[in-house]
Amino acid sequence: MNLLDDARTLAGDLADLRHRLHRRPELGLQLPRTQETVLSELDGLGLELSTGRTSTSVTAVLRGTAPAIVDLAAPPVVLLRGDMDALPVQEQVDVDYRSSVDGMMHACGHDLHTAMLVGAARVLAAHRDQLAGDVVFMFQPGEEGYDGAGHMLAEGLLDVAGRRPEAAYALHVMSNLTGRGTVATRPGPLMAASDGLFVTVRGRGGHGSSPHSANDPVPAACEMVLALQTAMTRRLDAFTPAVLTVGTFHAGTQRNIIPDTVTFEATVRTFDPAVRTVIAQLCERVCQGVAAAHGVAVDVRYEEEYPVTVNDADETRFALDVVAELLGSGVALSMPNPIAGSEDFSRVIAQVPGAMLFLGAMIDGQNPAEAPANHSARAAFDDRVLPAGTALLATLAARRLTHPPSS
Repeated sequence: MNLLDDARTLAGDLADLRHRLHRRPELGLQLPRTQETVLSELDGLGLELSTGRTSTSVTAVLRGTAPAIVDLAAPPVVLLRGDMDALPVQEQVDVDYRSSVDGMMHACGHDLHTAMLVGAARVLAAHRDQLAGDVVFMFQPGEEGYDGAGHMLAEGLLDVAGRRPEAAYALHVMSNLTGRGTVATRPGPLMAASDGLFVTVRGRGGHGSSPHSANDPVPAACEMVLALQTAMTRRLDAFTPAVLTVGTFHAGTQRNIIPDTVTFEATVRTFDPAVRTVIAQLCERVCQGVAAAHGVAVDVRYEEEYPVTVNDADETRFALDVVAELLGSGVALSMPNPIAGSEDFSRVIAQVPGAMLFLGAMIDGQNPAEAPANHSARAAFDDRVLPAGTALLATLAARRLTHPPSS
C-alpha cells in the first residue's frame, strides 16, 4: 500500500474541507455544524458510526477484511484521534477562508486534524481488504479545556470496536516549534499535566480616599501573585520543570472604590505527580499565609485537569520509524525535552500504549523561533501538510495492525 500517493490525490478535497471548517469554528463540547460535516464526509465509506451522548463526538470503526498475519485470538485494533474544536480568539490572519464567526478561530490547527483524520478514513477504507484488523477514528470535541477525551472514554470509546485498541496515535500540527513537514516527538513525557488554581480574596470595600476605613483585598491579592512566583523558585528543585502563570485578575469597578473581593486564576504545569501534589499544597499555604498577614479571607481551589502526556517508548520508536520510511529520514525528529502545553489525549494513552507526534505546518516566510505560536490570533498553518499528515495517520494504523513494535 502506498498511502502517501493515495493521500496526495485527496489534497484538494482535504484543503477544501479544512477551509470549510476554518470558516465556521465552534467551541467546547457542542459542535453541531462540525459534527454534521464530519458525518457527511464519512458517509458511504462503510464505517460503523456512532455519536456522543454528552458531546458532539463522532466515533467511526473500519473493519479490515484481510486475514490476520499473526496468530491472535482476535484481530488487533488501532485508534487514531483528531480533535475538532476551536478557540475563543479573534482571527488576525489574512486568508480568504478566515473565520466568519466573531471571537472564534481555529488557532490550534484542529481544522487540519479533522481534515487529516477524514482523509485517513477515506484512504484506509479504500484498502480495507489489506487491513488485518480494525481502525477506530476518534473525532473529538472539547480538547481546549473541556476534557472531550474524558467524555468519550466515559462513553465507552475504547470498547467501541468490541476489543480494546492495541495502540493509539494522534498528530498535532504546530505553527512554530519545528519546520514544515517535519515530525517531532519523544518517548516518555511529551506534554505537561495541567491544573487550575482559582483564588477569591475577600475584604471589606470602601472609598478609595480612606483605605484605613476599609480592608482592601487588592494589595493582598497582588502580594499572593508575587508570593506564588517566589515560592515556586524557593520550594521546588531548580531542576524540576514546573510553571505557574496567573492569567486572569479581576478587581473593582472604578478607580476610587475599594472592592469587597478580588479573584484571580492561574494555570499550573508539571511533569511529576509528586511535584503536582507539592504545588497544590504550596498554593494553599501561600495564599492563606498572605491573607492572614493582611487580615482578609481567602478561598483557594486547586483543580487537577489533564495528566502528563506520556508516550510509550516502543510505540514512539515505531512511529518515528514509520515517519522515516514514509516521508524520509530527515523528517523524523527526536525531541530532547517535553513542552509545557497539555493535552487530554493523555487520558487515552494512559490506558492504551500510544504516541502523539507534532507535525510542522509553518507557512512560508517564517522560522520556528519567531513564528506566531498555536493559540495566537496570528497562528497560521500550511495546507500543504495535509496529505503527509493523512498518509502518516493511515500508515501508522495499517502497519501497526500487522507489525507490533519490538521492545
